[in-house]
Amino acid sequence: MFKRRAFVFACAGMLAAFSLGAQARGLSESTLGAWLEKYGTAWETFDAAAAGALFTPDATYQDVPFDPAMQGRAAIEEYWRTETADQSGVRFESKVIAVKGDTGIAHWSATFKLKSTGATISLDGIFVLEFDKSGQCKSLREWWQVKAS
Repeated sequence: MFKRRAFVFACAGMLAAFSLGAQARGLSESTLGAWLEKYGTAWETFDAAAAGALFTPDATYQDVPFDPAMQGRAAIEEYWRTETADQSGVRFESKVIAVKGDTGIAHWSATFKLKSTGATISLDGIFVLEFDKSGQCKSLREWWQVKAS
């Protein structure tokens, strides 16, 4: 009886250690959720540098499926400066859908007003994100729909 319990505890311990090690090496839902919070804050505060800091120096950012991806942090920051220049009152929300290895999928939505016209814009989209071991995004691909009112 003692040997069986010892074996069960040893197996449970090895499984727990393996699981913790696997989590340390890969992306977790909470890590992805925290990254999405930072992304949303950068957008809501129009902080291109904070957005850029979420990405590796050589990251790719593809906002439209059939266009070439932006290459590198500097291009991502310039995209953010340009895209958010006419926006005000941004509200961003997100929800993690799935995590596998270093890849995460999330649903996101954003609402803002255009300064130039006063129109309210609603966006609804999906991210597919790949991360490096330090937690920075090395690839962002997104698909989104827009509704203007």
